[in-house]
Amino acid sequence: MSKRKYAIGVDFGTESGRAVLVDVADGQEVAAAVHSYANGVIDKKLPDTDIRLDPDFALQDHNDYLEVFKRAIPAVLKESGVAPEDVIGLGIDFTACTMLPTKADGTPLCFLSKWRENPHAWVKLWKHHAAQPEANKLNQIAGKLGYKFLDRYGGKISSEWFFPKAWQILDEAPEVYQAADRLIEGADWVIWQLTGQEKRNACTAGYKAIWSKREGFPPNDFFKALDPRMEHIVDEKMSRTLYPLGAKAGGLTEEAAGWTGLKPDTAVAIANVDAHVSVPAATVTEPGRMVIIMGTSNCHMVMGTGENIVPGMCGYVDEGIVPGLFGYEAGQSCVGDHFAWFLENCVPGAYEQEAEKRGLSVHELLEEKAAQLNPGESGLVALDWWNGNRSVLVDVDLTGMLLGATLATKPEEIYRALIEATAYGTHTIIETFEANGVPVNEIVATGGLPNRNKLLVQIYADVTGRPIRIAGSSQGGALGSAMHGAVAAGQEAGGYNSIVEASKQMARLRDEAYEPIPENKKIYDRLYAEYITLHNYFGRGANDVMKRLKRLKAEVRAGL
Repeated sequence: MSKRKYAIGVDFGTESGRAVLVDVADGQEVAAAVHSYANGVIDKKLPDTDIRLDPDFALQDHNDYLEVFKRAIPAVLKESGVAPEDVIGLGIDFTACTMLPTKADGTPLCFLSKWRENPHAWVKLWKHHAAQPEANKLNQIAGKLGYKFLDRYGGKISSEWFFPKAWQILDEAPEVYQAADRLIEGADWVIWQLTGQEKRNACTAGYKAIWSKREGFPPNDFFKALDPRMEHIVDEKMSRTLYPLGAKAGGLTEEAAGWTGLKPDTAVAIANVDAHVSVPAATVTEPGRMVIIMGTSNCHMVMGTGENIVPGMCGYVDEGIVPGLFGYEAGQSCVGDHFAWFLENCVPGAYEQEAEKRGLSVHELLEEKAAQLNPGESGLVALDWWNGNRSVLVDVDLTGMLLGATLATKPEEIYRALIEATAYGTHTIIETFEANGVPVNEIVATGGLPNRNKLLVQIYADVTGRPIRIAGSSQGGALGSAMHGAVAAGQEAGGYNSIVEASKQMARLRDEAYEPIPENKKIYDRLYAEYITLHNYFGRGANDVMKRLKRLKAEVRAGL
């Protein structure tokens, strides 16, 4: 009988990195470990300094990523008792676009004392929104000059993406831009640290850096039109050589093997994005089934057989998720963050005391109370833009709103209204996909939220009118990364030759399913109509009060 083989997936999230060790034969999770980043999201001031950050900055410390390799992987090996020689492959996924400037050998600029106190030398996290002015200018110039690549991204390039962030470095810290030999995705940087080779993935390039399989990057003339100093950014600070998902990046170096406890030369897969890698881990390798990764934010992934222009989508990439299909992405910037904000700032002490007395978390108590409400009972409707709007409006300067509150409004009513708002946002995304030729017949939910909040999933089913299945793994990103690690190792080593094969053997769904409740759907259709009225009024230029208030806040704070 052949010896069992294993793969490890590492999922780099917003606050932590998690490693999962799985059996290659059936995807069974054998061990898991989470390492919380010491510096987390850096959005107030640089660590160990008094240097305060401007509004909308969101940075990270590259060393936190290395600590995940040094702590979480040894932890899963220890917990499982699996011998390092039986681990055939390692894969990673990452939030994106998360990017950083480095020297030619991969040393991050913020590691060097000369640049340690310059915010632009640090990692820019995906939700760094301070590059919005650059994104606005990029979109204006691209439209004026007639570049068609905007169509692939729903008409707008987001401030969260690669080139606005790079341009912000050039605009605000040209000395950092000049000192950077490489500008690179965090996903590709950690692969570089594991293998000693700079190999960039086609997924982040396609979705976050305006690259396409057919056309490559935009021409140098486009970057010159943005800023003459950026004319050769791709050739000087990036790479035109990109690698497909599932390809082997290389083997672990001796140093990386020492960090992880794995064997040198263990196969390492080309990097992937957290949302995209979760799709085959949710059993989805065909069109018509949308995977929603529900967590801090929502990512909506669906595949199609052709190229369709969908307004406000984050983008589509040929073979951006699985081979042979176009992968479409949309998203919501604020979901789990939404609920966490409410708990931290708006829940009265009596609720916290009740939760503690009953042995519940405050989330669980609010879910329980909110579940006792009927749709429409609270008289509330909210807009889910508390961290801007990613899809379909692509506007980070939009803000949240709650309408209908009275002196009788209770915390659980607001909590439910916030959940409903995120469901309405998802429904808007689905309607936009379907109106533009990309069908969505079923939803598969994955990520942290579906495993913790059944009310949320039922509301999504009721609002969208579609059945929702739940992915079998609560660690979809890490499982998907492990699957790609098994593909990088290949069939001869005990892995697989394609991600479709790996998905058939290693991915599964739970037995539970959420069906839309017809009477709830009728009420939600009426509430959704109100949401759309507000969505279009505040989001499409009829009333820009949100942006005026945001500008006023910035002016006042700047003068303090």
